[in-house]
Amino acid sequence: MIRLSDVSKIYHVGGQEVRALDRASLHIEQGEFVSVIGPSGSGKSTLMNIIGCLDVADSGQYILDGQPIEKYSENELAIIRNYKIGFVFQGFNLISRLTAWANVELPLIYQGVGINERKERIAYALQKVELYERRNHRPSELSGGQQQRVAIARALVTNPSIVLADEPTGNLDSKTGVEIMTLFHEIHENGNTIVLITHDNHVAEQAQRRVHILDGRVREEARA
Repeated sequence: MIRLSDVSKIYHVGGQEVRALDRASLHIEQGEFVSVIGPSGSGKSTLMNIIGCLDVADSGQYILDGQPIEKYSENELAIIRNYKIGFVFQGFNLISRLTAWANVELPLIYQGVGINERKERIAYALQKVELYERRNHRPSELSGGQQQRVAIARALVTNPSIVLADEPTGNLDSKTGVEIMTLFHEIHENGNTIVLITHDNHVAEQAQRRVHILDGRVREEARA
């Protein structure tokens, strides 16, 4: 499903060249649960941005579902992000003025889904993360764990084939982090491909397979 071959991404900061990714290669099959672990500044987020079509590589090749990403236009990349990929971020990225229901509804509005189908899918997604009863609460009225559950519901409501999670437990206490990881395991059991970015080895160990990244270089562990 995901195949990166010798992918590099270079930034120029203060007149110096920074290789965020340095000929990184990574293969992920459909239905896998893979963690990408590395310290701050190792290139994790850059890797996620490229996998999620939020950024493009300077060199190398990224093939998603058999199609080279460099052949897609900006509009086509936006469609892929909206239909194929669900994003979960460390900072939740919820809109503060909107209720949990309205936050989850947004990607469906962008897709042009009709109101009746939207209602069904939003209700199902919020029930799946056990937050339906708090659907009319705004983010400020929810705990960190509840906000992350809303973010996960928003990621799932479009029925994406891939879920990309960037430090999803990073802003949570350990107990809530365990609850969120349990939810990711349930999502994986339902058939989603999950790529989870983390600096926490305990979180990374819960995936089927771990990939290490350091100084933009990727090293894969043997498959379980």
